[in-house]
Amino acid sequence: MNFKKILFRLLVYTFLIAIFVISVFPFYWMIVGMTNSAVDVIRGKMTFGNQLVNNFMTLNTSYNLSRILFNSIKISMLTVMGTLIVASMAAYGFEMYRSKTRERIYGVILLSMMVPFAALMIPLFRLIVELKLLNTHAGVILPSIASIFIIFFFRQSFKSFPKEIIEAARVDGAGELRTFFSIVVPSMKSTYAAAAIFSFTTSWNSYLWPLVVLQTDNQKTITLLISNLASAYFPEYGVIMTTIVIATLPTIIMFFALQKYFVQGMTGAVKQ
Repeated sequence: MNFKKILFRLLVYTFLIAIFVISVFPFYWMIVGMTNSAVDVIRGKMTFGNQLVNNFMTLNTSYNLSRILFNSIKISMLTVMGTLIVASMAAYGFEMYRSKTRERIYGVILLSMMVPFAALMIPLFRLIVELKLLNTHAGVILPSIASIFIIFFFRQSFKSFPKEIIEAARVDGAGELRTFFSIVVPSMKSTYAAAAIFSFTTSWNSYLWPLVVLQTDNQKTITLLISNLASAYFPEYGVIMTTIVIATLPTIIMFFALQKYFVQGMTGAVKQ
C-alpha cells in the first residue's frame, strides 16, 4: 500500500513538473532570445547572450518606442476605466431594478456575445468613419467599453450583494448614484480588480481592431509594432523577443498589483 502511494505521488509530481516546464519554457526562451542575435535565435541557442543592449538600441532607434508604449497604456487604462463604470452600472441596473422585460433584454445582450467580431467589424468601421474617429484612440476605446462579458461578470457578483443595505440607504434618503458609488463600489473592490485585470489584458493584447482603425505610426500600439517586426523581410528575432518582453511586463505588473483581490473577485466575494 505504501509503495502504491509513493508511486502515485511520484507520477503526480512528475506530471506537475512536466506541465510546469512546458508552461515556463516559452517565457524562458523569450527572455533568453532578447539577449541573443537573430542568428543565435534561429539556431536555437538556449543560453543567455550579450546582445540585449544592441537589441534594445536597435528597437529604440528604429521605432518611437516610448510613444508606442504611451499609446498602449493610454488606450488600455481609458478602456479599463470606461468599462468598469459602464459595465458595473449596467449590471447594477439589471440586478437591482425589476421589470417585465428585464430578463428578455438581458438575454438578447448575452446572445450578442455569440456574434463573431468579424461580422461586426465592417458596420462598426463605417460608424467610426461617420463619427470622424478613424485613426484616433477614441475609435479604439469606445467600441471596447461596453463589454458584455464584464456586464455578465458584475451581475453575477451583484447577486450576492445584500439588498438590505441598498434598501436602508434608500430609506435614509440617499440617491441611486450616491448609493452606488458610496456603498456598492467600495464593498466590491475584489470584483472590480478582477474585472480590471481582464479588461486591461484584453485591451492591451487587442490586435485586429487597432489594426483597422489606427493608420499612422504615431498612433499605433505595441501589438501592432510586434506584428510589423515579425512581418519584416528579414525578421530581427532578438529585437522581436525584446519587444515581446517589454509588452508582457505591464500585464504582469497589473496582475501582481491586484492579485490579492483577484481570487476573491473571481469567486464573487463581497466585503461586508
